[in-house]
This record gives sequence, C-alpha cells and structure tokens, in this order.
Amino acid sequence: MMTDRVRTLATVATTSPTSLAAAAAAAVRDQADEGGFEVDFLPAEHLIRQMRRITRTQLCHWDLTTLSDDATLAVSELVTNAIKHGKGQPVGLRVRRSPYELRIEVTDGTPSPARLRSADVADENGRGLFLVAALAWKWGVSKDGRTTWCMFQIPEGRA
Repeated sequence: MMTDRVRTLATVATTSPTSLAAAAAAAVRDQADEGGFEVDFLPAEHLIRQMRRITRTQLCHWDLTTLSDDATLAVSELVTNAIKHGKGQPVGLRVRRSPYELRIEVTDGTPSPARLRSADVADENGRGLFLVAALAWKWGVSKDGRTTWCMFQIPEGRA
C-alpha cells in the first residue's frame, strides 16, 4: 500500500508542472485542517516556484498574509539549497503552524548540514541562509543534518 507521502513523491516525479501545482494544492487542502502541509518531490529547479505558490496559498488560507513575503522567500532559499546541495535526494517541504509560530522545514536526505557562508560582493551564490537568518525569528539544522528549518512568530491576533 502506498503512503500519502510516497504517492505525493510519485505524483511530483511523473507529472508536468501544471499537474504538479494541482496535485500539491489538493494535498495542501487535504492537510490544512492538521495545522500544516507536507510535500515531497524529486529535485528540480522549476519546482521552487511551485513550493512558493503552495506556501503562499496556505498562508493566505490561514490569514497569515503578513508573513507571506518573508516565509515564501525562506521557502525559496531553503528549497533551492536542498535542490543544489542534496545530491539528487528527494526533497521534502513541511509547513506547520501553532498558535504562536510558523515553522518551515526542508529536508534533502543528505547528512551534510546547511551552514551560513560569507559571500563576496561579486559572488552569485552564498546568501540564502543569511537571508533566512535575517528574516526568521529562529533557524537551525536538525541533529542529523538532513533538515534545515526556520520559524516566524505569528503576529498577535492572528493565532
């Protein structure tokens, strides 16, 4: 029997970007009552935009549009890192909310932890985690190095 998580991964791996958006949106709707959503996919750069859209849609559903720009930028940076540095491993995006915080987790299946780097002015890469650290309330990496996460405080009155 195929689990929902494996089914999502299989769907993402075999569908077009338009079909992916519809499948992922359905998964988000199905999981919204649980306080969040999770999408697994094979690494492909065109999926970064889809993950931003899915996240923005969910934040709008939760009436957290005040966090939308910062949270979707964090999703973009974390998913990009997972795709670029995950060595072809499947990527997982998980977005959860509690009454007081929004938590974004991206897993890439490799034990090499994400780390802040210093980028020179002319460098085209190396600023993603710096942006996440600047925007988020907290951020970190799981003990096994496979998941990078960040948290945003939910403004009062939005819980």
